[in-house]
Amino acid sequence: MKDAAELNELAEMEADLAVSAGLEPEIDLTEKDLRAMELAQMLSGPNDHRSAILTIKPGEGGTESCDWADMLLRMYLRYCEKRGFSTQITDYLPGDEAGVKSATVTVEGESSYGYLRAEAGVHRLVRISPFDAAKRRHTSFASVFVYPEVTEDIEIEIREEDLRIDTYRSSGAGGQHVNKTDSAVRITHLPSGIVIACQNERSQHRNKATAMKILKSRLYDIEVERRQAEEDKLHAQKKEIGFGSQIRSYVLQPYQIVKDVRTGVEWGDVQRVLDGDLDRFIEAYLIQASAGHQG
Repeated sequence: MKDAAELNELAEMEADLAVSAGLEPEIDLTEKDLRAMELAQMLSGPNDHRSAILTIKPGEGGTESCDWADMLLRMYLRYCEKRGFSTQITDYLPGDEAGVKSATVTVEGESSYGYLRAEAGVHRLVRISPFDAAKRRHTSFASVFVYPEVTEDIEIEIREEDLRIDTYRSSGAGGQHVNKTDSAVRITHLPSGIVIACQNERSQHRNKATAMKILKSRLYDIEVERRQAEEDKLHAQKKEIGFGSQIRSYVLQPYQIVKDVRTGVEWGDVQRVLDGDLDRFIEAYLIQASAGHQG
């Protein structure tokens, strides 16, 4: 900023267009540095540096909502690819006719949780249904849940007697081994009722290890929520992630727009958003959340 200010002063004194032209790269560099500093501040939460576990589930609405959940899955896989995060679908339960009933993705990458936590909540789609012969407009909902991946430096006690472990044959995409061995694993944590399934690996042992890691992250998230509730009874604006707390609307008909309910950010290029271009929405949320936390 100091260099840019000195150049600007020199340009004004000498009315030198060449010096004025030299200001642009200085200003661009300053803006880039400032944005990096802002982002570092926004991603300064205790878990923001961690990798993420993302789960998508459709709301009521049958095939229409299952298809919307599958569109969201594609959107987040594209977003992670653009960000340079690596992803692995650890559980995928296809819909009866189309789409997905449930999908869980582990996202590895520096601060992937810090970014993706902005996406937790209910997402609403308005479009002409491809499944409706009468071509009527439908509204669909799907929920996105995001948890920080818990590593060995965080202690979460899970007792063996609190677990029910079932094995079964994989039903999703996975190659020639699918339906030949009972490699898929479903773990039920009896005290909380949490059920975690994993079927992406050939090895039952690996699937169990992945499921346990996800369970640990879920339990950690619950503990963090409990502690936060005890400390401040939760922020007044924070809502339970349910079907009454939509965070963003994606409208394809009768006009096209994506609007974030929390920040007011809008964009008319819906296809680019569905192709994973989420930066403007995520950064606006992080700025707002950071300002609210400071306040």
